[in-house]
Amino acid sequence: MKDKNKLYMALAGAGVGLINGFFGGGGGMVVLPVLTMIFKYEQKRAHATAIAVILPVSVVSAIAYVISGKASAFTLDTLFVTIGVVAGGILGALLLKKINNGWLSKIFAVVMLVAGVKLALF
Repeated sequence: MKDKNKLYMALAGAGVGLINGFFGGGGGMVVLPVLTMIFKYEQKRAHATAIAVILPVSVVSAIAYVISGKASAFTLDTLFVTIGVVAGGILGALLLKKINNGWLSKIFAVVMLVAGVKLALF
């Protein structure tokens, strides 16, 4: 990778981290279009990269929220949500191997559209 691309990726990563920290999540929804449209990643590679990137970004953001008193780190709710997220993440990663890029892109677009409509109207 060229040095210029490394700089652009670092800047894009900083933007994704800022969004993730500001909104408390959603970095994966931002990093996917960045990776596919700007850096020309193939769809599955972009999804796999986003999954790998979001873990450390989410951990850092969560620590910042806990330190600032905006979130409780150790509650029963957090435990159950974590169990669900881990199980869903494993299932999603297994399904990612089986779906073709065209369908993956369409499903992601529908999820983004539904999320956008929900945010705009509710």
